[in-house]
Amino acid sequence: MFQEFKKFIAKGNVMDLAVGVIIGAAFGAIVKSLTDEVIMPVIGAIFGGADFSNHFILLSTPDGYAGAMDDYAALKEAGAAMIGYGAFVTAVINFLILAFIIFLMVRYVNRLMEAVEKKEEEVAPAPSGPSEIELLTEIRDELKKRG
Repeated sequence: MFQEFKKFIAKGNVMDLAVGVIIGAAFGAIVKSLTDEVIMPVIGAIFGGADFSNHFILLSTPDGYAGAMDDYAALKEAGAAMIGYGAFVTAVINFLILAFIIFLMVRYVNRLMEAVEKKEEEVAPAPSGPSEIELLTEIRDELKKRG
């Protein structure tokens, strides 16, 4: 069983997948930073707050909580029941940006592949010698001569 696992891991597809996952995770961090540090502050400024991730609806506070009622991090740490819609919107925007960039990359690769295939078709040499019809005609004629 260990040998089978070793063969499975050594296959190119598994290694390609591992590299893709690692690069995807790093790329996800870049997109998250872009969203958190560039896009969300602009959206937050438009909708009345510089930090959009702190927008939430407070449902209830834990007994004995004496902190600020508008401090998302403190309320979350204390275990308050909240709906953090700002963090959700940030996650949705992260996803949309990542999905759009992946779409652009796949589209670009598909166009490159189509161009390569077209070039290969244009460069492919025409078959040399007689065509199938010409060969069949020759065979027919030869059979007529013999028969």
